Amino acid sequence: MQFISEQRFDDGIREREFILGEVPGILWTPESASESTPAPLILAGPSGGGLRTMYPRLLARARHAAADGFATATIELPGSGDRPRIAVVDQARADLRQALRAGEPVTDDIVDRLILPLLDQSVSEWRATLDALLALPEIGGRVGYSGGVISLGARLAVVEPRITAAVLFAGSFVPRIIFEEARQVTIPLHVLLQWDDEGNDRQMALDLFDAFGSKEKTLHANMGGHTGVPQAAGDEAGRFLVRHLNSVR
Repeated sequence: MQFISEQRFDDGIREREFILGEVPGILWTPESASESTPAPLILAGPSGGGLRTMYPRLLARARHAAADGFATATIELPGSGDRPRIAVVDQARADLRQALRAGEPVTDDIVDRLILPLLDQSVSEWRATLDALLALPEIGGRVGYSGGVISLGARLAVVEPRITAAVLFAGSFVPRIIFEEARQVTIPLHVLLQWDDEGNDRQMALDLFDAFGSKEKTLHANMGGHTGVPQAAGDEAGRFLVRHLNSVR
């Protein structure tokens, strides 16, 4: 991991951009984080909009987490931002938009081509990033995941034992294979659903929540579109992470 820039904000948060291999990312650490008091870590999963587009929302989430004593890290998804495009994903995205404009059903084939090529690559990149982050002296303790794409969060919850709790954003289409994998998820989950999300299949999100195997899982549904998550819902998700990342092992 190579840090390529650094700045401090007025509230003491330290922001460092990094490169791991060819993957760009950002790490935010609270002022309290040090070798003697390492901060628990939240992996902030962005959407496919790219880190530059998502930056204001990611920074807001990192500030909220820092106030609770947590570090936050994010990485650019494959095919997003300045990373090389993935032709099959771009074509699937175009097919998805055409189907939605025409009022046609979104087929499993479109969803698979849109999501599955990202998963294997992105999961391995997240796990390598986690290895590097946990080697830093100021990072330690429990690890949480927060964000979308929900299929990515679900798969990470299955394959990455260091993640102990997750906040998942229901706002993307889900391949059928993820419904099978969801039954293997056992960590505590807090799922946010925007009821009127124009780009989300509401029933698919409800079915996925039902499929999760976790004994502790909460669905927090609110009226409104994709970007209209109310502050109270975000605050409740933050309290969920505080309960699970600060609890005694």
